[in-house]
Amino acid sequence: MSEPAVPADVWLLVRARPAELRRSTRELAAALAEAHGTRFALWHTDELLFGVRDGRLVLHTLGGVDLPAPEVVCVRQVPGPMHYDREVTLLRHLERMGSTLISPVDAQLRARNKVWQLQELALAGLPVPDTLSYATAPLEGVVHSPHLQTPCVVKSVSGAKGRQVFLAPDPGLLRELSGSLTQTAPFLFQEHVPHSHGRALRVVVVDGEPVDAVEHTSHHGALTANIAKGGSATRCPGRYPQAAELAVRAARALGLDVAGVDLLFAPDGAFTVCEVNAVPGWRPEMTTVTAAITACIARRMAARGGRTR
Repeated sequence: MSEPAVPADVWLLVRARPAELRRSTRELAAALAEAHGTRFALWHTDELLFGVRDGRLVLHTLGGVDLPAPEVVCVRQVPGPMHYDREVTLLRHLERMGSTLISPVDAQLRARNKVWQLQELALAGLPVPDTLSYATAPLEGVVHSPHLQTPCVVKSVSGAKGRQVFLAPDPGLLRELSGSLTQTAPFLFQEHVPHSHGRALRVVVVDGEPVDAVEHTSHHGALTANIAKGGSATRCPGRYPQAAELAVRAARALGLDVAGVDLLFAPDGAFTVCEVNAVPGWRPEMTTVTAAITACIARRMAARGGRTR
């Protein structure tokens, strides 16, 4: 991007180039530009330098221009692929320079790992599927554990968009596959909820309010219903008030200002929290989400004494 003519109060921080921005991120960027004018800037993580000079925390562009810390930073990079020594360090630096992040670094780290999420959700007393994972145990040994029950859903602790997710119907298949699975990140083995097979509900929560919801349905009996995996989506705000309340509690348990909470349909109209996304996307017809995030940022600016155009 061309460097802004004036220091910006509001940043949208996105992943390194040449990755293409998601449609929802472009939509949000346009809304923030309209709300804040020249006081808004979009930055990619590979455009910034940061460090310490003369005992002060500093921030620069690659071209050498000094940047003051923005008032508010809205992060639009999925936490899962973030590296602690790269993107996480940049976010931490911005916080230490005084910027308000949506959502805070610690909350994004809790959402980064699916087991970390489950730890917080369970401690908050929210319904979650029974789950087993591991630290450094060999996968071939893990799949022989008597505590690993099948059928189970197998997924990477840091996966996204339904990737690296499959249903293991029996122990034999799991043992056969264990030698073929990449082990760059651990897996978790989660209770299969038959009532929700191929069906899930996402509720988008902003500042403690459920602002929209969409029901995802898979095709041809597939387990995952993600759009990226060929599923369909039906917008359904207000249809499931019990689910909306649960989603708000899940976002609060992780400390997220913005969250996409994925819920599984349980029998008798109940719901179970599957996972929580700290940087959710949304469908074009979900017109309330961009407005809600823009309003959230305006509230953070007002709390800091900042201004909008």
